[in-house]
Amino acid sequence: MGIESDVSLLWYVIGYGILMVMLGIYYSKKISKSEDYILAGRSLGTLVLSGTLLATWVGSGSITGGQTSMAYSFGIIPAFLLTIPVLAGIISLYFIAPKVRSLGKYTVSSVLEEKYGPGARLLASIIIILAYIGIVSYQIQGVGFILNVTTGLSSQWGVIIGGILIIFLATIGGLRSVAPTDALSSGFMVLGLLIALPFMISIAGGWDEITSNVPASHLTATGSLSTIQLLGYLLPPLFLILSDQNMYQRLAASKEDRTTKKANIGWIVGILIVTPVISLIAFASSSMFQNIEPGMALMASTVVLPNVVGGILLAAATAFIITTGNSYLLSGATNVTYDIVNRYFMKNATDKQLMNTTKIFVVIMGVLAYVLISYFPTILDVQMYAYTVYGAGLTPAVLGVLLWKRVNKAGGLSSMIAGVVTTLTWEIVLGKPFEINSSIIAVPVAILVLIFVTLATSKRQAS
Repeated sequence: MGIESDVSLLWYVIGYGILMVMLGIYYSKKISKSEDYILAGRSLGTLVLSGTLLATWVGSGSITGGQTSMAYSFGIIPAFLLTIPVLAGIISLYFIAPKVRSLGKYTVSSVLEEKYGPGARLLASIIIILAYIGIVSYQIQGVGFILNVTTGLSSQWGVIIGGILIIFLATIGGLRSVAPTDALSSGFMVLGLLIALPFMISIAGGWDEITSNVPASHLTATGSLSTIQLLGYLLPPLFLILSDQNMYQRLAASKEDRTTKKANIGWIVGILIVTPVISLIAFASSSMFQNIEPGMALMASTVVLPNVVGGILLAAATAFIITTGNSYLLSGATNVTYDIVNRYFMKNATDKQLMNTTKIFVVIMGVLAYVLISYFPTILDVQMYAYTVYGAGLTPAVLGVLLWKRVNKAGGLSSMIAGVVTTLTWEIVLGKPFEINSSIIAVPVAILVLIFVTLATSKRQAS
């Protein structure tokens, strides 16, 4: 069965896009200093914080990559399993969050500097910027794919529209405007998915019909993947979320520790609803649309669902992708401003100058993300690459700062370098041997280097 575009669905996206822009303009008027722009004035309550955490995590990575692509390409159980590392990461952040808030830092790289020195801050900033440009690029691509397949709008125009909205919303109001629009998008997405699921299963002919139309391997524990290939997809989201600067900034933006913990629980509930439902809809879609781009499995359902249901789901999904994109864009631009420009070129800059500089780099990074789109064949590919560069390059070093008093400068720096070099070597130089994602190699290498170099240099210093 082919996908027949329905141009009427575009009106739902346009309507919701206008609402997001209006909210962005409204909240932008509440900004007076950098802390308002980057951390929303540390004023986020439980509901808004839960919503922005959920919307930031479940963007194009889940809607056109992650669970969607996994369910379509490999099977329903691998898609379900992809939720486990995310939940493990969120539960870990529940206990780490108070310490994150107490640090009072704008960036993860500034956290690393306290333990590993100025060189670690610069290296971490470069890693974050590279990873976040990659993440933003597949959000932009996701909008283009969605609008092209569902409404018939050319993918080029869809990408341009997505890019403009992402850059505009990140520039105009920072986290002060992004967080409330995230929360609204989360509510619409949960509602849209829950309404769409029973319709989709029924339209696909029921569960027995669905399972009879997919390959037998797609019903097994690892789907069409080997165990080690599956593990290569499970590690990247875990090691990204454990030290994701975007999440750390949101946790730091809450009113108090109690609010942060409540929001984490809300985030878990949201993930438990959203990701399994995405997997099920995409799996049902795979039985109906057997020759489409895997990332389109969820959105293909919008053209066969009742118009209102499909429209709500499409608008909410597009909003999720846009809010994720502007969140990572804002976060990465913060690194450029505070870790590089302010540190080396504008040491005496005023608070207003730094805020304006951040806005400029939001635009520059958005353009670079648009350029990067053409270098990866699928959204899932760039997603795994970006997650691994970040997760292997930074997470072991960050967890060392938070959890291991003995960790030292040599261990932290060596781990960061080893994680990034191993990722790039496996993915680019070797061309991803055996179709195994680099996380299988890069994450263990980064952890082992952190431990062994710390122990070796600690002994030498002690003697």
